[in-house]
Amino acid sequence: MSHTYFVTGSNRGLGLEFVRQLSRRGDVVMGSVRDVAQVDAGAEHAASLVPLELTDQKSIDSLPERVGDRSIDVLINNAGVSSDSSTLARCDAAELHRVFSINSIAPVLVTRALLPNLRKGSRKLVVTVSSQLGSITNNSGGSSYGYRASKAAVNMLTVSMHHELKGEGFTCVVVHPGWVQTDMGGPNAPLKPDESVGHLIRLIDRLTAADSGRFFNYDGTTLPW
Repeated sequence: MSHTYFVTGSNRGLGLEFVRQLSRRGDVVMGSVRDVAQVDAGAEHAASLVPLELTDQKSIDSLPERVGDRSIDVLINNAGVSSDSSTLARCDAAELHRVFSINSIAPVLVTRALLPNLRKGSRKLVVTVSSQLGSITNNSGGSSYGYRASKAAVNMLTVSMHHELKGEGFTCVVVHPGWVQTDMGGPNAPLKPDESVGHLIRLIDRLTAADSGRFFNYDGTTLPW
């Protein structure tokens, strides 16, 4: 049985790989991009493209107008950015605001904007791509101030959404994709995008309401908060 997915940040990296693999198996995919005109036509981009600027409140608020009344079974909040605040000396207000805006705030606002569509869907599933660097328990090295904190924040926000929406049958989880060979992960990462996304799709396929509010590694194991 095919499902309808909405994937943010679908023009490259993990987002594009989600589009490729989901479309290849027959699912319907809508993918958000900042600029439709800049998407590489040769990138096997099989999603219905939806323009969306995650740092622009008006762009997010008007998302329902571009999606229409279509039902969405699974929302994958994939879009994210790294941070230059690697040390305390490099922490900057504008930089921290930018990272939190995209990594923490945008997933909540996109979920809110698409809630009517998700309520019509059969799975009512919200998957947010976080990172094990957002685990406070596992933070033994410091650094990456903005990135770590923004991922910890989206973890908390997702748990709050879980508690609010579980009565409607929603499943809200955060996932760590592993260290992947993307623009963010770099060429020395041990996982290729197709490997990471393949694992994540298998995890997504088997998620149920009983899993809501959890923090998963890409291999399906549970990560500590």
